Amino acid sequence: MQKQIEFYENKLAYEMDPSDLYDALQKNMNYSVIDTRQPFGFKKEHIPTAINLPHREMTAENTKHLDKTKTYVCYCDGIGCNASTKGALQLTKLGFTVKELIGGIKWWKFDGYATEGTNPTKGTLIECAC
Repeated sequence: MQKQIEFYENKLAYEMDPSDLYDALQKNMNYSVIDTRQPFGFKKEHIPTAINLPHREMTAENTKHLDKTKTYVCYCDGIGCNASTKGALQLTKLGFTVKELIGGIKWWKFDGYATEGTNPTKGTLIECAC
């Protein structure tokens, strides 16, 4: 039973669902959202407050401006995409605290949250002083 408890504790330490992310952003917790997809996907639609940093382009040089006191939540399209996993791994290797958004932008929208971009989805807006 202890191994199972550790498994679930570890899973929660490294992943979060859209509802938890929304709550963290609403409460102005020390989280930042990273869209790990290519720029065309980000331009079309992204989670509000997210910055676009494609996983293939993550280096010590282009992440040095990021605040290492924050927790970064990486996301991509969803279950059929592993860009968020690759981005989370790379940011962790670079010394950042990272979580991965379960279900990506697809589950963000499924849970009823708004997106921004040239093809935004209406939904619940983040109301914070981000």
